[in-house]
Amino acid sequence: MASIIAPSYDGKGLVNLIAHIEGQATGTARAPGLDSSLASLMPSRRTTVLVLFDGLGSRQLDHPKGRRLAAAHVGDIDAPFPTTTTVSLATVATGVPPVGHGLIAYQLWIPQVGEVVNTIHMTTMWGGAIDQDHRSFLPRPNLWERMSSVGVEPVTIQPDHFDRTPLTLALYRGASFVPYGSLDDAADRTIEAASVPQRLVFLYVPHIDFAAHVSGQDSEAYTVAVEAVDALWGRLMTELPSDVALIATADHGHIDIDEAHKVRLTPAQHEGRILYGDARALFVKGDGASLARDLPAEWVPYEEITALWGPGPRHETFEERRPDGVVFAHDGYAIFHRRSNDRLVGHHGGLSDPERAVPLLIRR
Repeated sequence: MASIIAPSYDGKGLVNLIAHIEGQATGTARAPGLDSSLASLMPSRRTTVLVLFDGLGSRQLDHPKGRRLAAAHVGDIDAPFPTTTTVSLATVATGVPPVGHGLIAYQLWIPQVGEVVNTIHMTTMWGGAIDQDHRSFLPRPNLWERMSSVGVEPVTIQPDHFDRTPLTLALYRGASFVPYGSLDDAADRTIEAASVPQRLVFLYVPHIDFAAHVSGQDSEAYTVAVEAVDALWGRLMTELPSDVALIATADHGHIDIDEAHKVRLTPAQHEGRILYGDARALFVKGDGASLARDLPAEWVPYEEITALWGPGPRHETFEERRPDGVVFAHDGYAIFHRRSNDRLVGHHGGLSDPERAVPLLIRR
């Protein structure tokens, strides 16, 4: 059976970490803050550095090359559903759950486009351009704009090839963009940015996610990525001034899927259905119950899982974008529609503990 456990949105979730940081700076937030057991551990300083290590689930902290990361681990929080990068980054950028920001899937059905959209590239699934004002994709004011309104300057430090991409325009409206080339460069840029008081510095690090997707967690490439990211964290721990708060988390974890457990849908299984989401949590508009009968998966209609996208006001697009239900792949399996990337080793998007639980790391 698939593991279907709703993420926390009321004190032990990524959205609550963002609400805590926003509340410290502004006195208000759009979501509940961290629960007291975690909030009591959070530092309060003149400037905050928040690092997001893409793909570093809590259950991956036992890697022997990640000792400095593991030493800073003070607890776990939940990634929002689905457990995927663009959904989590939109939660960071807005400070609200997916139900409130509208970016509710990696592969997202957008009726106005008439297609399923790849939200990493903001294109159709075959790479075609879409007619979309990317700067207006997420609600206003976002986290960065709210921080700016009270005198806290938001700065985001990203890989240089992310500069002015559609996703960057959507996520970081209102923040200054600082590019980096290498991880040493990322550390330098972060330390420099944090030297200015009254800033929120957000550093995004994709290296573990890339290695886990392409090569899997047992690979040499993954070991190299963990070691490099651990070294980056070590530099930030030792070189950032003591009056700077240093916090890190992740957007989701990873599981490896072996070739025998990759299920590729037939042309007949596509008929009459719109398929999107992730290979671990396949969104279906149409008849998902009969689809799931022949799969190592469980069909759950939307009415039974409304809480998965979080509480609070619904984004104006939520109803039209949300699925009729979700086909949750059983543990160890992934379900691929015809435009999914079935060549990858590492996957996420589901609600198993390794995918959902992400670490809270704090320099103490």
